[in-house]
Amino acid sequence: MPSTPPPLLTGPAPALATVPGPQTVPGPQTVPGPQTVPGPSAGPGGPVDIRLIVTDMDGTLLDDAKRFPEGLWPVLAELRRRGVLFSPASGCQYATLAEQFAGADEGMVFIAENGTYVVRDGVELTSDPMDPAVAGRLVRAVRELVAGGADVGAVVCGKRSAYVERTDEAFLAEVRKYYVERRVVADATDVDDEVIKVALFDFGSAERTTAPALAEFAETHQVVVSGEHWVDVMNRTANKGAALRRLQRATGITPAQTLVFGDYLNDLEMLDAAEWSFAMANAHPEVIRRARHLAPSNNDDGVLRTVARLLGLPR
Repeated sequence: MPSTPPPLLTGPAPALATVPGPQTVPGPQTVPGPQTVPGPSAGPGGPVDIRLIVTDMDGTLLDDAKRFPEGLWPVLAELRRRGVLFSPASGCQYATLAEQFAGADEGMVFIAENGTYVVRDGVELTSDPMDPAVAGRLVRAVRELVAGGADVGAVVCGKRSAYVERTDEAFLAEVRKYYVERRVVADATDVDDEVIKVALFDFGSAERTTAPALAEFAETHQVVVSGEHWVDVMNRTANKGAALRRLQRATGITPAQTLVFGDYLNDLEMLDAAEWSFAMANAHPEVIRRARHLAPSNNDDGVLRTVARLLGLPR
């Protein structure tokens, strides 16, 4: 981080609207319509002082066609000039994130694999490796689910690569979306890598089928629904929020100086780590309940519009 803080912004702006309190909504649903993005003032406490911006990728920064918002790259350059740290936080592997931001990643912190692997400028900052025996049990559990008729596959996520046993094109097509470095192996219970996560892709509903089937692992590990079809199993100590809090401590950036965007259940802990926490308008109902504020949807460039307004950037 540069030693000179980003300039504070002045001038009146509409107040931020807080999302209403707890609600019970069965299953994911879309929140109607784009919301008004707040302006660059934090209210009576003074102008906004944002030093760290953390955003989920799929369903948040990327639109439904997995495209970056138009104008992102000049904004990233301006954030770097101001000394504002930008951090993509995703269930994707580090290699995938690095490829997506190639050429614009100088100084960027990648919170990869749902917080189990954090890298800056190609150097590991933190990681939370999983016991290989647990990873093996998960692979065998998936084999049993498949034998029972479930259409699910396991991705053993290592620091160097992702490893899969399923070879059908439908499954591999889904894996390619998130894992640039991947290998098909005969036995995913025996890989020569540090395993940091096991991800399961369910062609049905991950929240209703695969996640409940992993109840025994939930007693000792985190079983997180990270998308409509994905479940991630990690150490209990690993999540995006834990990684973010370590990053805040390392940089001296406070939750009040942190702006976070998310849309799904694996984003909850990192929303808790920031005072400027935004759920996307298309977010899971629990994410909307947990966040302090609401941003326009991922298909309406919600992240970029909110950043531009809060920091007074031209768009």
